[in-house]
Amino acid sequence: MTHRPSGEPLKPVRPHPDTDAVHDGPAPADVDPAVLTALLGRHGWQRRGGAAGRYGRWTPPGPGTGTSLLVPASRAFPDSEDLLAEALLALSRTGTPSAREILLALAVPSDEIHWWRDIPAAPGGATAWTTEEQLRSAARRTLLAAALAARARTGFHGARHRRAAAAELDTVLAGPAPDGRRLTVFAPVTTGRPLAVRLHHALHATREAIDYRRATGGMDAFDTAVTAGVSHELTEALAALVRGTEGARIAVAWSPAAGVPAGCAASAEPVEFSPGDLPVLLEAGLRYRHAEPSVTVRITGAVVRMHRSGPRGEGTVRLRVLAGAEVGQVRITLGEEDYRVAGHAHLVGLPVRVRGRLESRGGFRRLTGVQEVAPVQVDEAERDRLMKALQANAETAAFFGEACGPDCGE
Repeated sequence: MTHRPSGEPLKPVRPHPDTDAVHDGPAPADVDPAVLTALLGRHGWQRRGGAAGRYGRWTPPGPGTGTSLLVPASRAFPDSEDLLAEALLALSRTGTPSAREILLALAVPSDEIHWWRDIPAAPGGATAWTTEEQLRSAARRTLLAAALAARARTGFHGARHRRAAAAELDTVLAGPAPDGRRLTVFAPVTTGRPLAVRLHHALHATREAIDYRRATGGMDAFDTAVTAGVSHELTEALAALVRGTEGARIAVAWSPAAGVPAGCAASAEPVEFSPGDLPVLLEAGLRYRHAEPSVTVRITGAVVRMHRSGPRGEGTVRLRVLAGAEVGQVRITLGEEDYRVAGHAHLVGLPVRVRGRLESRGGFRRLTGVQEVAPVQVDEAERDRLMKALQANAETAAFFGEACGPDCGE
């Protein structure tokens, strides 16, 4: 890599021998020097000098790495693209862990979400092999809670919106967590910013509600925190993150390329949680779950399982929800006549429409007080699609009777 003394005049633009080399990251022409500089500073790189207003020399955190980057201050100078090409190539070749995260953030403009867990050291400084799994699990639950809150503000989501929220996580990119103590994920601005914004607000609201509970003994702040995205799912995720540690932290750092979203703080200071917060988090989670009311819905769904203990009487039916509620499947107990209607609808490839109350106690997976069970007419193409989907499901091989078992709706 080329190092230029600060007093030397700028040289004419020249082709660099490594310009066409393959490296992980974006093309130099797509990199904004200001964004690269901001990312270097965020990840602990130190500016060690350079010509003021022209370029800076950056070295990674830690001693003796032997890596040094020259990053132009802007594209106003003839050799700025050459310097960017050299810097990107050096980042791709260095063993510094943060280099990969910087390259990823340059390639896909993303908001960064960081988790830290302070875990007691095992004998010899070793780490239990399960700690990374625990960190990743807690982080995913945190992100899922934020994705749910981005779709609806409620104290308990249960099964509602879960499929759509889980699908939003498909675009989130994760870095390594080799020691189970630190994890960084990248939420692309184009698809993941609503999730990052909601998580930012919800974390701060949770911290404030915990502090209020400790100061006053009241849980009222958790009620108002629902509007910021706090929920049973989030408090449970934070409890999982903190459990077994000496403390945990989460920070949301905004993409330098996209800027700070409206209504959010520019600072990426982490929100801290301690083992002493666990009782309050668990209490809040139970409060949210018990306070969420059941809702009256009219659901259209395809029958996927049926069971009753004898040839007559009531039975249990499971529906794959097609419309009427943001849940994947619901379990219904039907009287003899309604059970017969549901069975006939399945045999001819028709969905049914039912009215009832979606019970929060079962995570919004159970419908009670069912009325108005009736087949729904669909065109031939839709009927064929439904029949093929059900036939492809191996669970429908033994559809009726005791082969399904009493727990078929779970």
